[in-house]
Amino acid sequence: MRIAVDAMGGDHAPQAIVEGILMAEKEFSDVEFLLYGDGAQIKPLLGEQYNQDKIKVIHTDEKITSDDEPVRAVRSKRNASMVLAARAVKNGEADALFSAGNTGALLASGLLVIGRIKGIDRPGLMPVLPVIGKENQQFVLMDVGANADSKAENIHQFGILGSYYAKFVLGINSPKVALLNNGSEEGKGSELSKKAYELLSEDDSLNYIGNIEARELFSGDADVIVTDGFTGNAVLKTIEGTALGLMKLMKNSIVNGGMKTKLGGLLVKDALSDVKDTMDYSKHGGAVLFGLRAPVIKTHGSADKTAVFHTIKQIRKILSSNVIEDLVNFFEEQNQTEKN
Repeated sequence: MRIAVDAMGGDHAPQAIVEGILMAEKEFSDVEFLLYGDGAQIKPLLGEQYNQDKIKVIHTDEKITSDDEPVRAVRSKRNASMVLAARAVKNGEADALFSAGNTGALLASGLLVIGRIKGIDRPGLMPVLPVIGKENQQFVLMDVGANADSKAENIHQFGILGSYYAKFVLGINSPKVALLNNGSEEGKGSELSKKAYELLSEDDSLNYIGNIEARELFSGDADVIVTDGFTGNAVLKTIEGTALGLMKLMKNSIVNGGMKTKLGGLLVKDALSDVKDTMDYSKHGGAVLFGLRAPVIKTHGSADKTAVFHTIKQIRKILSSNVIEDLVNFFEEQNQTEKN
């Protein structure tokens, strides 16, 4: 397996990226890394003893910043680290693209350079999230920002894409698909939601269980939850902000409390640490831009080496599952059926 890495993307690049890659290189003997970026910054971080057979540095002075307009940057900065990494995937030199950089530019790189699977209208951005209270159980949420404006047909396809990921990567035999809505009853929601509900319920290939409310996201009732990109992005950021806020609130309450509160804090320290680990996005990998002809994975811009390592672990699992090949075959067969 060969992963093309945008080593200059992210708030802590290239240090966090390189440190995470070194952790992954030690853990996974079957993965090679192509690091695109400033060699003068990257190589000292790798050290003199790094395995040059497994880690290769491709130098470029150009990079895409967080302030760049995504599509314009991808088209004008042809030698940017992210664009070169995407081109390596396009040309078959690498199997997957990984970046912690500009999300919009990564979406544009995926669409303009790597390309969509034929038959998929719009790829979606899909994170893997933990189910609360059920150890090692996860679910996927799609779309969380690749498409601010979505059609019902897009949301239907998100259900198909998410089901494939849940089945082949997460190992769930018959993934339960639900539509994020403002009520669980049929007929609830906007015109978009009602039309999406209809398309999802009519698809016999899906194990569709109906609407789900936002408060039930982490219940484990659904393995795949679909929505439009605007709503999904707002929900994901609300989740992140609430989790950080609650942890800060608990910490402040203990620190500013009396002696009894501090002693209680010591007693529940391990339990609070477990809660923090469960809600830590870095332990669950990155968000997959799913629906392209190769895996494109985005981790958080503030990702540290641990987040990078777990995202590499996720990419390895995706590549091992052959889920992209199965999706290509599925949509090619579907297109052929429609033509006939």
